[in-house]
Amino acid sequence: MIDPCTLYPALASVEPSLHSQGTSIGPMTVPAGTVLFSAQAACRGFPLVLEGEVKVSRHSSDGRSLELYRVVPGELCLASSASLFRSLPLSATGTATKPTTLLLIPPVLFNQWLETPPFRDAVLGLFAERMADLTGLIDAVAFQRLDQRLAAALLGRGPDLALTHQELADELGTVREMVSRLLRRFEREGWVELARERIHIRDSAALRTVAAALPN
Repeated sequence: MIDPCTLYPALASVEPSLHSQGTSIGPMTVPAGTVLFSAQAACRGFPLVLEGEVKVSRHSSDGRSLELYRVVPGELCLASSASLFRSLPLSATGTATKPTTLLLIPPVLFNQWLETPPFRDAVLGLFAERMADLTGLIDAVAFQRLDQRLAAALLGRGPDLALTHQELADELGTVREMVSRLLRRFEREGWVELARERIHIRDSAALRTVAAALPN
């Protein structure tokens, strides 16, 4: 397994040291689809991803989902740190998208580590980076047309996509019915061919033309 300090250099100077914790903080490995934390629940610890990926998203009462960001090895989780900073319930849900190995740093230890400047700087730097990402997401959801965003989402995945309409809706932060309606329109135009849980791209140039209307 990769040394966590290689992925997270700030851990080399924290006190108490990472290695002094033994196996009490992991590592733990979970299969794809595991919900690691849920919105409105208490934060059980600060996750440090060593392998795999965690998708962090918000869910509405009517079943819609909006992906906020993903945490890969070497990156930090904004929702967890914000919850621990303010001693408030989590504001989002984290789900492993693939087999994932992580350490779970208890809240007390996380607060002790924040007294170490390199670790505190790394966490505060995360806020700045994630805020820029979320600002871009807000702009996309609020100001960009859904057909443009859908066309952009279909590109860059190869000619055959093993995706459901619901998965695309979750990715775009909308409802499945809207995605299905647009995909059927794309099919009528001859741009895609739809099958069960599969989408075949027939005219990527046309999709690029639609997606090109997105602001840079």
